[in-house]
Amino acid sequence: MFTLAFDITTSFCSIALFENDIRKDIFELQTEFGQSEMLISQIQNILERNHLNIQKLNLLSVCTGPGSFTGVRSSISAARAFGLANKNLALCGINAFEAYGASLDKQKRSDIVAVILETKREDFYVAYFDQNLNRISSPKAAVFEEIVRDLKSNSITFIGDGVQRFLSKQTGLHIHDIVFTSHPPINQIALSAIARFKEKKLDFPKPLYLKAADVCAK
Repeated sequence: MFTLAFDITTSFCSIALFENDIRKDIFELQTEFGQSEMLISQIQNILERNHLNIQKLNLLSVCTGPGSFTGVRSSISAARAFGLANKNLALCGINAFEAYGASLDKQKRSDIVAVILETKREDFYVAYFDQNLNRISSPKAAVFEEIVRDLKSNSITFIGDGVQRFLSKQTGLHIHDIVFTSHPPINQIALSAIARFKEKKLDFPKPLYLKAADVCAK
């Protein structure tokens, strides 16, 4: 079974190819602009290096956000286009919160796993999970003070690309562990989808928007 996973919801373009549960190839590049433009050509490069084409893929996993509005929209559009090109291709959406949480080893988890994502604004995207990675509350956008209130009186594990900025202020919280990351883990985006495929619990890719796009009239 061949699985292709990709993510362009942050400043990274990340693509991974798995055969069963083993990664065969990977491409990751950080760039200020152009993730959407390079996605298809880099997918083609990976497939050609491994003597594959879209018809030989069994499963496609895509990060559904939150993140860049353009990146999320382009990711979902590309995934659905691949699905039209290969009618036998199973599609699965994995959001960034799930991918970050599932990437944590069990010994790093605590009472609450707080996934903190960068918004490049004053606030953060945040979601909370228990030790077994069951979601405690719906993902949301929240400012520093609100997150601190949410997490009081608990042992916390922090993970996500917004953790460094969040912890640049004193929180007064009981911190069990901190995992600094620069972007959603592409390996986990693939592995989470593979697990769902085996369980026959695929989630068709739908964008996870927690805020409206930043636009202005000229």
